[in-house]
Amino acid sequence: MASSTNLGTRLKRIFFTREAPVAMLLSAVMLTLFAGALEHRRQRLAALEPVAEPIRVFPDFGSYAEVDAKKQMFLDFMELYIDRQNERVLQTRQRLLVLSEVVAGGATLSDDDNADLIEIADRYFLDHGEMSVPDVLQELLKRVDTIPTALALAQAANESAWGTSRFTIEANNIFGQWCYDEGCGLVPLRRRANASHEVRAFDSVEAAVRAYFMNLNTHDQYENFREMRHQMRIQRGRLDPLVLAYGLEGYSERGQHYVDLVQTIIKQNNLVEKYSS
Repeated sequence: MASSTNLGTRLKRIFFTREAPVAMLLSAVMLTLFAGALEHRRQRLAALEPVAEPIRVFPDFGSYAEVDAKKQMFLDFMELYIDRQNERVLQTRQRLLVLSEVVAGGATLSDDDNADLIEIADRYFLDHGEMSVPDVLQELLKRVDTIPTALALAQAANESAWGTSRFTIEANNIFGQWCYDEGCGLVPLRRRANASHEVRAFDSVEAAVRAYFMNLNTHDQYENFREMRHQMRIQRGRLDPLVLAYGLEGYSERGQHYVDLVQTIIKQNNLVEKYSS
């Protein structure tokens, strides 16, 4: 796999040298692919029963005596929220691809286009003050991208004990996310004496899923995850959740063991086949 430095050099050549026509073609192809993916996702989600109000009391998956039934109910429940968040991300990404096509063609962004770009950059916590427009677009296209449903489901299953953990039931914390302000969540019973973190409390399942996406898409800890994903987009368009799991080594203190666990959940439950995205 090419290094991030080589990737950055390659993209700069595309934007600023004779390879600009290639960039225009690449941008147009990517835009077409993502427009198609977005429309497919919209049609699939439209067929699902809408959730009128955010779920504030997590379902009691522990009441299912049959393990396979409990797992399937949890996966189906979480899939809707994950897919809806991916749809929102795709809509923003489609806008970025349009702006990238404009820039690759040598045109200057309009005031409205610049305003949109700045709003997206601020939303994704990108310090863009000293960056050129092409560099801002390049970095945002690494951040504003989907998370494979199979990967998100595997992490949700692991972090929430298939929807039965105390933190999930009491605080809608499905992905094991921490916070550090006193009173921001629940204090772990086995927290070390010198530790100050809490397990973050969320008002709804939707809020928890949204925070999980923003965590992977913006935190420095997952820069390698985003680089891997970006290279997959350039090389073949589709994302491989099993390979992307290697970018989650920093998600847990267990490191590589955590990666192995997430990959095992994906494989044992056939998540790639059932929940391709």
